[in-house]
Amino acid sequence: MAVFRAAAIQMRSDLSVEANTDAAERGIRAAAAAGAEYALTPEMTTLLTLDRERLLASISTETTDPSLARFRTLAAELGIHVHIGSMPIKLGEQSVANRSYVIAPDGAILARYDKIHMFDVDLPGGESYRESRLYRSGDRAVVVDLPWLRLGLSICYDLRFPTLYRTLAAAGAQALAIPAAFTRTTGEAHWHVLVRARAIETGSFVIAAAQGGHHEDDRHTFGHSMIVDPWGTVLAEGDSDPGFIVADIDPSASDAARQRIPAVTTDQEFTDPETSPAVRFEPA
Repeated sequence: MAVFRAAAIQMRSDLSVEANTDAAERGIRAAAAAGAEYALTPEMTTLLTLDRERLLASISTETTDPSLARFRTLAAELGIHVHIGSMPIKLGEQSVANRSYVIAPDGAILARYDKIHMFDVDLPGGESYRESRLYRSGDRAVVVDLPWLRLGLSICYDLRFPTLYRTLAAAGAQALAIPAAFTRTTGEAHWHVLVRARAIETGSFVIAAAQGGHHEDDRHTFGHSMIVDPWGTVLAEGDSDPGFIVADIDPSASDAARQRIPAVTTDQEFTDPETSPAVRFEPA
């Protein structure tokens, strides 16, 4: 298994799809010039808004979306794998997917993943998010074979659900993609811990491309894109500004980590204590 160079593109997407697409292209081109053979962009690469009417008016279906067409052409021009961490895609008049695309060096779409877990929360300080009002959640985990290894797909809030990553690793994924738009509040508290934990517990590389900064819709995102090895070591990290990071990925490191701590292969199913008489409840 050959070593390859991966990039995480950090962005500050705003309300113009065209401007965001331009920014993503600049980041991908810069990463490719630095030797990246795989480049991941953040969640909501092409549009970051919580306004449903603006969202529906700004996006297209997969077959007609001009940004997706540009990204496919770009991948073919550069001859690299381009992974659009996610973009809103219209499924019907009132239905939208938060969808990730892995694009091959010939421009073909290798894989699609729709975000499974919706971020519905009220945060201290008045921030409120209701993704389920905007998007239809996905219902399946997705892995895709790249020339170097098998990649497991996820998006942002999925990061908080370790069962998904255990499932991806059990399906053979040696690297996990986590494009994100973590808020500044939750990012400061949890981003580093969770990204490293997903790497350690599955013995996988994690490539996490993030949104960072103050956006036009008045959202503040954390940034700090990261590439982490299967032992939990941070190979590269960004700050809060747009840019990119790169790291060389050696798939054999995943095999070595899993041999040292075979948590994926020795995982055990357990009995639900609420339904099984075989589990004893100890008195408080």
